[in-house]
Amino acid sequence: MTSSSRPPAHNLEIPRSSMLLKSRTVGPLRGSPRSSGEIPYLQFPGLSALPQVKHAVYTRHGGISEAPYHHLNVSSAVGDEAEHVAANLRTIRLALGARHLVGMQQVHGSHILILTDDRAQGLEQPLEADAVVTNLPGVALMVKQADCQAVILVDPEKSVIANVHCGWRGNTANLLGKVIERMRGTFGSDPATLFAAIGPSLGPCCAEFTTFESLFPESFRRFMVKTNYFDLWEVSRWQLLQAGLREDRIEVAGLCTRCRTDLFFSYRGEGTTGRFATVAMLE
Repeated sequence: MTSSSRPPAHNLEIPRSSMLLKSRTVGPLRGSPRSSGEIPYLQFPGLSALPQVKHAVYTRHGGISEAPYHHLNVSSAVGDEAEHVAANLRTIRLALGARHLVGMQQVHGSHILILTDDRAQGLEQPLEADAVVTNLPGVALMVKQADCQAVILVDPEKSVIANVHCGWRGNTANLLGKVIERMRGTFGSDPATLFAAIGPSLGPCCAEFTTFESLFPESFRRFMVKTNYFDLWEVSRWQLLQAGLREDRIEVAGLCTRCRTDLFFSYRGEGTTGRFATVAMLE
């Protein structure tokens, strides 16, 4: 689908999802073909009710990148112009009102970055990790996506948040369980008090793994919805429950990125494409 054929941001719809679609105007966007500077984003109702947390799942709309990265691409590693990515990241930081926007060099591993000092050198430079945890207000944690999950974790008792890049490799490594254990060990978080939100990502309709026998542990077979297709949302929800979270504190967006390339970037659906952002921050 070309840039001109994509629906304008104010006409985007999210049927069959409990997420809330909103928008914010930031500036005008310098160099953008849309001078309004309208940035659409989605929010989870449960996380939105927590007064100390700001969060947003940004769509592919609202930035200045050109095809095939149109428009709000946040990755400089996919072939986009560096100045376009920098402008898009600046737009997100301003829209969220963050002092810092912290991304990661995501490698589908299990490294967890703990941020407790925002004076550290290179805070704005991506560090190699697939999860970041902080208790610092005004420091926005960003996950870049094009089918993998971003899972936001919030401890309202200890004022701690985490943002986790969780693809199928993260699921097989139980990265979510490891992050929750680090939150417990570093900040004293009780898993039963945590809130979690599993964002838009590859859905069970499109998560095909023809070589799953060599990729997934036997315990994942229960999440196979039909031959070779897996419900990775449910895998993550199960791993969160196993880690001690309460069922009523876990939200699932239920939006498949491959099915909704009008809203999101999808590597499986598009090949060469951009990355959209899921961001969370303590007020």
